[in-house]
Amino acid sequence: MTLYWHDWTGYVGVALMLLAYLLLQAHKLHGNGLVYQLMNVLGAIGVMLSLLFGAFNASAFFMEVAWLLIGIYGIARSARVRKLAREAGHKVELH
Repeated sequence: MTLYWHDWTGYVGVALMLLAYLLLQAHKLHGNGLVYQLMNVLGAIGVMLSLLFGAFNASAFFMEVAWLLIGIYGIARSARVRKLAREAGHKVELH
């Protein structure tokens, strides 16, 4: 079996998403933290690339698009919360 670059991006993407969820459940990451959101966004991109350049599956692709958009929303929301907290003089820690 030959593995192409898009196969590897899909495997890495799935691993990132599963690891993010495991670390969330183990209380090692916070659901609103940048690391968790980036792992999900990068994972979704990896899976989307594998679907675009490998065997396309529309339902899986649309799920990954949704996952990507939710992750981007989470990153933007966390950035906005941190900015507002800084402006108010509060220290905010998001893991």
